[in-house]
Amino acid sequence: MNDFFLALSKVMTRVIETVNGWVWSTPLVVLCLGAGLYFSLRTRFVQVRRLGEMFRLLFTTDKKQKTGITSFQAFAMALSGRVGTGNIVGVATAIGFGGPGAIVWMWIIAFFGAGSAFVEATLAQIFKENHNGQFRGGPAYYIEKGLHSPFFGSLFAVLAAVACGIFLPPVQCNGIALSMERTLGLDAWIIGVFVAVLIGLVIIGGVKRIANVAQIVAPFMALLYIVLSIVVLAVHYEVVPGVFMEMLRGAVGTSQLGGAILGSTIAWGVKRGIYSNEAGQGTGPIVAAAAKVSHPVKQGLVQAFSVYIDTLLVCTATAMMIMACGTYNVIESVQVVPGSGAVVTYLQQNPGAPLGEPGVFYTSGALATVTGARLGDIVISFALFFFAFTTIMAYYYYAETNLVYLFSRIRRRRVEAMRTMVDAERDTNGPDSGDEGRRWMENEEQLLKSMEEEYRRADERFGDDRGEKVVVWTLRTLTIIAVFIGSTVGSGIVWTLGDIGVGAMAWINIVAILLLSPKALRCLRDYERQKKLGVEPIFDPKSLNIAGAEFWEEYKES
Repeated sequence: MNDFFLALSKVMTRVIETVNGWVWSTPLVVLCLGAGLYFSLRTRFVQVRRLGEMFRLLFTTDKKQKTGITSFQAFAMALSGRVGTGNIVGVATAIGFGGPGAIVWMWIIAFFGAGSAFVEATLAQIFKENHNGQFRGGPAYYIEKGLHSPFFGSLFAVLAAVACGIFLPPVQCNGIALSMERTLGLDAWIIGVFVAVLIGLVIIGGVKRIANVAQIVAPFMALLYIVLSIVVLAVHYEVVPGVFMEMLRGAVGTSQLGGAILGSTIAWGVKRGIYSNEAGQGTGPIVAAAAKVSHPVKQGLVQAFSVYIDTLLVCTATAMMIMACGTYNVIESVQVVPGSGAVVTYLQQNPGAPLGEPGVFYTSGALATVTGARLGDIVISFALFFFAFTTIMAYYYYAETNLVYLFSRIRRRRVEAMRTMVDAERDTNGPDSGDEGRRWMENEEQLLKSMEEEYRRADERFGDDRGEKVVVWTLRTLTIIAVFIGSTVGSGIVWTLGDIGVGAMAWINIVAILLLSPKALRCLRDYERQKKLGVEPIFDPKSLNIAGAEFWEEYKES
């Protein structure tokens, strides 16, 4: 029996890995890069033209709206999701398998990805909804309202809730546990309990508490990490110009390794860039919708700026430290040999680089050249902790928002079904149906009014609907449990399942924003027209012939 389950496990693993390969295949990479290029051209490179305004908008908010979070809080929450373990481990992996030139391709994908981030965040603001004093939105909402496709909206919501709420949090906690266990000597389960309790304290407070924590922790840690990298580069200042030249030569295949790994350089740079900045994947707009602004374009610009912070600053900080200190190798292949573990073949080995597959030790090794090995490990472990912790917070919010979407649609369908039944009965049992028929009709209409009132209150005050309240608390419990489990078990297959979910979300979202991009472009033109007139831009969907933006129609009238 054990042999049967072992064989079944191997088959399931192969199936899952095969599906992941299909989802994250070259067409998705091309689609992400192509969409970013298309949006950049159509917006006339708004990510460059409005760069100064992006920074200014971080600290502005719409005081007229009492609902929602500030632009800076939305920026910090998005940054929490974008800046995670991938900024340390993912960058090391890109360099290890793609060489220094991979970082240049990460810059390129970030530059064009900012165009995608602008469009999806603008659409999220256009089609957002008010739910218990919180703005909710994202791909599920604009797919349903903009493309009139409840099926694909619901499919995206299910994928996001499962991937972000269950599969991805344990992977982040696993990274925390492994790093802390090696550095501080603590048992993994102790670390798991500590992280799970902290996460529980934050997510139980809802979006307001998540935003309050994120606006402090995420920018602070990103800034501190960048300062640390500057210190390291200052110590190794004489090699910095050479590092830049090596990156540029590697990006076009003219480095010492030549064109031998150019294909790998581009592939790893683009893939890691997409994973890191999340532009086009559909997670950023979920947070963007929560902000209170007077015009959707304002939040579109803010979210485009967060892509720059993630890749052009944080990822570059990691890459420059690693390459300036020479604590990396370029790997040709990794083969798993039974009884011997992983056998690594190198294309380039540096004297100060650790052997084996690339990972966090590339970065800690670079920091150790300044601080010493022990302190370097501790600093990187704590950086990983805060980056991963804030990412888990963001994952939970993504999942909760999509659960709210699903249950709000279930409520609406129940009301519509009841209304359809009453209308059908009214047609069948007209005025001549007798006293009994009329009494039945009166009872049904009274029931319908009662249901409509119940669901209206549930939309206005979160938690009135018992089913939704139970499911959200179940999600919170599962997220806390998943975080603890992630600290004590391997994360390989869970990471792959999460990747499949996020990849499928990206396929749906990128196609959706390509189809809906004319609305975002109209919105941008309207914003720039009002700016030229010298007035504070206010969004009016009716003047732009954009249907489905009920919140903004009410906002304009108020």
